[in-house]
Amino acid sequence: MTNQPADSASAAGAAAVPRRAPAGAAVLREDVTEAIRAAVLAELAAVGFSRMSIEGIARRAGVGKTAVYRRWKSKLHLVLDLIEVFAADGLPVPATGSLYGDVRALLEVMSHVLRHPVASAVIPDLLVEAARNPEIAEAVRGAVLDGQRRLAEGIVAEAVSRGELAAGTDPDHALDLAVGPLYWRQVVVGEAVPAAYLDALARSAVAALRSAS
Repeated sequence: MTNQPADSASAAGAAAVPRRAPAGAAVLREDVTEAIRAAVLAELAAVGFSRMSIEGIARRAGVGKTAVYRRWKSKLHLVLDLIEVFAADGLPVPATGSLYGDVRALLEVMSHVLRHPVASAVIPDLLVEAARNPEIAEAVRGAVLDGQRRLAEGIVAEAVSRGELAAGTDPDHALDLAVGPLYWRQVVVGEAVPAAYLDALARSAVAALRSAS
């Protein structure tokens, strides 16, 4: 019987041992991700955005800082990730068949978003930071405003196609008229916004848009 060469035997043995996946290819555990997100909410409520730190988030979540940095490169990106969950980017453009109906539907959606603890606690704080930091301002604009602008553009385009608004109506102006007062009352002043208020605000916004066009 011929002995197998030592190097061949070693190669065969190595082939029989399953190889471990590289550490960098490890799948991020969803339960850890959710624990970190929950810790961010708690930290924001406790200390605010400016005093919040990756160390504090990791400690509250019961993980190492590396677990946080593997998912987000900074506390700003972490918070923006939370905001994007509640932003309007993934929502369909209202299609009620009338300008008033579409504006009213937009206000209903935005009121619901602004009532959520994430938005009510985080967005005002981030806007304060945005006034001092252009990078934060740009990031907040992308996370919060772009989705709303897309909805406004769709609403105005449909209204123009129905003859309810003149061509060239500015969607940003429409957004300011509709959502601006809602944000002021609900977030800045902190008053309730009953259905009757949303009805009246929608009527006022539509009237202003028609008179401007």
